[in-house]
Amino acid sequence: MGNRVSREDFEWVYTDQPHADRRREILAKYPEIKSLMKPDPNLIWIVIMMVLTQLLAFYLVKDLDWKWVIFWAYAFGSCINHSMTLAIHEVSHNSAFGHSKAMWNRWFGMFANLPIGVPYSISFKRYHMDHHRYLGGDGIDVDIPTDFEGWFFCTTSRKFIWVVLQPLFYAFRPLFINPKPITYLEIINTAVQLMFDVVIYYVLGIKSLVYMLAASLLGLGLHPISGHFIAEHYMFLKGHETYSYYGPLNWLTFNVGYHNEHHDFPNIPGKNLPLVRKIAAEYYDNLPHYNSWIKVLYDFVTDDTISPYSRVKRHQKGKVELE
Repeated sequence: MGNRVSREDFEWVYTDQPHADRRREILAKYPEIKSLMKPDPNLIWIVIMMVLTQLLAFYLVKDLDWKWVIFWAYAFGSCINHSMTLAIHEVSHNSAFGHSKAMWNRWFGMFANLPIGVPYSISFKRYHMDHHRYLGGDGIDVDIPTDFEGWFFCTTSRKFIWVVLQPLFYAFRPLFINPKPITYLEIINTAVQLMFDVVIYYVLGIKSLVYMLAASLLGLGLHPISGHFIAEHYMFLKGHETYSYYGPLNWLTFNVGYHNEHHDFPNIPGKNLPLVRKIAAEYYDNLPHYNSWIKVLYDFVTDDTISPYSRVKRHQKGKVELE
């Protein structure tokens, strides 16, 4: 296996908070950035159009041969559904209706969740807030792969399988790392989603339902957009924990590629993150970044010095307040 990577190569005790420190510096120098911390009403209409587009697609695939159902699930539906998960990411930060209407964002997240087929929105919001507060926090940030993932998925072939199955690991990892009591909003999210799935099945048939679920599984697995999962925080260069991506797929992903900017200013909608980089260019232009998520996926799979272990883990001190 050559230079098999181990947990010890990447696990350090970090007490620093680079994003918080940079945020303070930038706001002191460029206070006008605060004006970008406002809701993005365009997000509402974009999400509505995406949901309607998938509903149309459900209708169009209902009588196709199975091979074409799967083909369109990967070629088209996967892009929409992965993009929708990133719209839900935006909504989890209250970017649709603002912080003063937090519950409006939660209900809207459930609506955006519908074409994905699996209840996701409410649980994602709870765990994602921990990811921002305690980035890399051992036992808290469920974005960090488990020790089993790092130990087993350490060869080229196994890492390829891990990339394909990423949506399953993201779905079940919280149950092993940081399980939380189920909330009433999660129950509602689940009930609404199951009712929607049943309606799709009875009205349009099994092929439309398979198209919906396959689009999510394929779109979040071995797919160009899925490069962002690895690009964001896997340490390809020692000493750099978060990486931005400035390629064209940001158009489909609500600028999630601007990830240093996002972690520095999580209250700024994705639409405005390029302005953050433009205003505070000296803070971002010299940071290592990517221009291709496909290359990130290729490098991750083929480079035997990189594995699911390649993440900074912080051992938290003091009181931890979970979402």
